[in-house]
Amino acid sequence: MNIEVSLQERSQATAGKTAPISTTFAFALVTALFFMWGLSHGLLDVLNHHFQETLNISRAKSGLIQTAYFGAYFIMALPVGLFMERCGYKAGILLGLALFAIGALLFVPASMAATFGAFLIALFVLACGLACLEVSANLYAAALGNPDKTVQRLNFAQSFNGLGVFLGPMIGGAVLYAPPFELAGSTIAPTSLIYVSLAVLVVGLMVVFARTAFPEVGSEVEGDEAAEASAGEGVSLWRQKNFTFALLAQFCNIGAYVGVGAYFINFALEHWQGSTPQFCSFLLSVAMIGYMIGRFSGTWLMRRIPARNLLVFNAIACAFLSVVAMLAVEKVSVIAMIAMYFFMSIMYPTIFGMGVQGLGRQTNRGGSILVMTLVGAAILPLVMGAIADASGMATSFIVPFACCVVVALYGLSQKPAESSASSLAAEAE
Repeated sequence: MNIEVSLQERSQATAGKTAPISTTFAFALVTALFFMWGLSHGLLDVLNHHFQETLNISRAKSGLIQTAYFGAYFIMALPVGLFMERCGYKAGILLGLALFAIGALLFVPASMAATFGAFLIALFVLACGLACLEVSANLYAAALGNPDKTVQRLNFAQSFNGLGVFLGPMIGGAVLYAPPFELAGSTIAPTSLIYVSLAVLVVGLMVVFARTAFPEVGSEVEGDEAAEASAGEGVSLWRQKNFTFALLAQFCNIGAYVGVGAYFINFALEHWQGSTPQFCSFLLSVAMIGYMIGRFSGTWLMRRIPARNLLVFNAIACAFLSVVAMLAVEKVSVIAMIAMYFFMSIMYPTIFGMGVQGLGRQTNRGGSILVMTLVGAAILPLVMGAIADASGMATSFIVPFACCVVVALYGLSQKPAESSASSLAAEAE
């Protein structure tokens, strides 16, 4: 069964004869999911340093947070793709939200146990839910509209992911470094307070999605896009350079992005004299403002500039800023790290959109495999942590530098006409 199952029929089977909502409203609801996993990602970077302090673990060991979190993406991506082939996008989203809520609630017993392993289990379950959401929401958002504007549409949806990533460090910094919360004479751990609140919000979203009939989407395309898709269907995914190079580029991109965030607070404390962990958490939020602005502005720029060109320029800028971070200049290197987020902003959705372009009926399988590359975030932060423990935080930025070079090379490998988010003809329509 093709993954583009009639969502209308499945929704009507569970919600009576409710008519499907408009495409615009469906896209808005799916965009809310991008915000939710962005919020979770933003909290993760603050948790990394918080656990170093409260659980007395090394920087290298704290990298296991990213390993547990993004390792779940590697394990879950393909099973979720198979699940959606049988049950549809909506079922994949509901499964993801359910696992998200369960993982968040597991922070309560983890806080009681106060062991690093218990928190890793909770994060793993939560991330399994996010893996479901990433596969379902990215592919649904990509299919929900004009195929010529897939990259632009994904960048717009991911802009709200940037909003969540911006709010995450602010909330984490305000709550995790505050005194324990008292309620009815009982002390509530800061981590429990944050994640139980998150679970309540996620359950509310589950109710909305369960009661909503979503419009049907399909893989049918027209004109040149149809010919390209048809040509791609008869060729193995592993023989399509556009896809296979995207796997390496996305692995490097997400590994660099998560690695920079994981050790942002450590780096800022070392290179911003007189700073505190809470102040550095707020600096991270400033970086995320740039990340969010970068995605919104990138979406707008892609109406005028080929996505390939923008990707190459941003990757080169990030490589340069990584070198500035490696120079370990007081405050300047921290500001360079903050600026990196602006230029990293468009990379994930742009690489994803380029990677699945022209795959035809293999798009869903290809998208699932692309989500698996988030395992880069489980591996490369560990490498950065090991380098940091051995040679210092500044030296560890050789990893993001190398990753940005790979992303730039991927962008250069794309034909400008293929990676443009939209053309003047499409815009005129």
